[in-house]
Amino acid sequence: MTWPMKFKKAFQPEVMPIACPITASLGVLGRKWAFSVLRDIAYFEAVRFSDMLRHNPGLTPRVLVFRLKELQREGFIERVVRGGEDGDQITYELTPKGQDAVPILGALTHFGMRHYAPKVFPDGKPRNIDTAMPGAQRAVMGDLMNYATGRPMSAPPRRARAPTPG
Repeated sequence: MTWPMKFKKAFQPEVMPIACPITASLGVLGRKWAFSVLRDIAYFEAVRFSDMLRHNPGLTPRVLVFRLKELQREGFIERVVRGGEDGDQITYELTPKGQDAVPILGALTHFGMRHYAPKVFPDGKPRNIDTAMPGAQRAVMGDLMNYATGRPMSAPPRRARAPTPG
């Protein structure tokens, strides 16, 4: 692919890509509900199918099945079956590739809190991650600089429990 425009100096690649990395990444991640499903799995513990449906008004069971299968096929999540007293419990967890997407979720979370505060917060006041979720900035943004430079990343953050409907 030849790029029809000239790159700004700060964005000039050393190796010219044959396709846009953003477009390639959005192949699966850009599908409707994909980021919401990933967010639930990344931010909450022991997320089940029913939790995701309750937490995302408008998401249908059929679409959720498609997104979960796509995210599994692409290596972002894995389906985990745990035996218990009440039978098997199926939950979903991020794979290492899925963990790599957590800083993207964090950036979108921060952007939404800052630029869409009237839709996000009852008082409509913009916030950043550190003020909205004290102490969670590192967990939400991850080791973005280490990831970008190819240095080892720290262990993935622990997740909160799935919200109960209320």
